[in-house]
Amino acid sequence: MSDPLRRIDALVEEDTLPTLKVRQQLRLAAGLTQAEVAEAIGVKRLAVAQWEAGRAQPHRGNRRAYAHFLRKLAVKYPDAAIEEASDER
Repeated sequence: MSDPLRRIDALVEEDTLPTLKVRQQLRLAAGLTQAEVAEAIGVKRLAVAQWEAGRAQPHRGNRRAYAHFLRKLAVKYPDAAIEEASDER
């Protein structure tokens, strides 16, 4: 089981990214498309799609910008920043 305080700490670290599921949940909670996120960060939509799917990780400045973006969304949409514990044990 994941410790809630550890998840919160991860969201506030400068370049730490939340889980793939939380990344997408935050974007959707804000009503944003991948293209809108990509434009804000300065990358192509495909990059954001790959980041959310776990097929790629943002590098350096993009990682910082993406982490900053997600932290801002987590403050605005705290319920979307929570990943439900799996029922599988």
